[in-house]
Amino acid sequence: MSSKKNRLVIPSPCRYTIDVAALYIVGTPIGNLGDITFRALETFKNADIIACEDTRHTLELLTHFEIRKPLISCRAQNEEKAAEKIIALLEKDQNVAYASDAGTPGISDPGAVLAELVRKAGYSVVPVPGPSAFAALVSVAGSGGKTLIFEGFLSPSPGKRRRRLRELLETGDAVVLYESPFRIVKLLTDLADIAGDRRVVIGRELTKLHEEILDATAAELRDTFASRDSIKGEFAVFVSGTKKIQLSDESTDN
Repeated sequence: MSSKKNRLVIPSPCRYTIDVAALYIVGTPIGNLGDITFRALETFKNADIIACEDTRHTLELLTHFEIRKPLISCRAQNEEKAAEKIIALLEKDQNVAYASDAGTPGISDPGAVLAELVRKAGYSVVPVPGPSAFAALVSVAGSGGKTLIFEGFLSPSPGKRRRRLRELLETGDAVVLYESPFRIVKLLTDLADIAGDRRVVIGRELTKLHEEILDATAAELRDTFASRDSIKGEFAVFVSGTKKIQLSDESTDN
């Protein structure tokens, strides 16, 4: 007979139902559809309306899981106007789920403005946690230290990008950036010039079919990608810090 400690125990209650007149911020897969959570699917199924960054993209996701719901657009360019419409729906005791194109809304994606305005209007904003390129890369990068700076996308302007990059690296903390395939070589060149001895871990197409995780110096990674005929996919970039990792008193207790 197996002992209790070897059995999977699901906390009770395991609640998937959602409340009336609330906004649910739903994390969705960044590539692999198998990463969708049970709670995310149930939230979509029980929502009266699903707001999304791109209705076409979210429609594909919902169709895959055989979910049919009315969709409204809420992207970076219309987020405040969309928030007004969503608040009007909440006033009618309807519940709304929000999803960006991929990952967790509000992390280099629309959603933060919406969440703020809905909360200011007096309605609940409920997180439904899910995938994130930031968390996925950090989980495999190692050596994050006690402090980790998430910057997201830097400015496309070369001067602004280099100035901000220098500011981030001067903190001595590890930094996570996002970058497009069109500027990744430029970013790695800047990194090599400013802090060539820093360890860099790149995640390309995380969780997707052609996922690639590379660990090297910025100069080595720059040469790797510069030598390719074409570069595709979105990038998450982990830059190691210079501060020594110190275990806290709590972590050393037995």
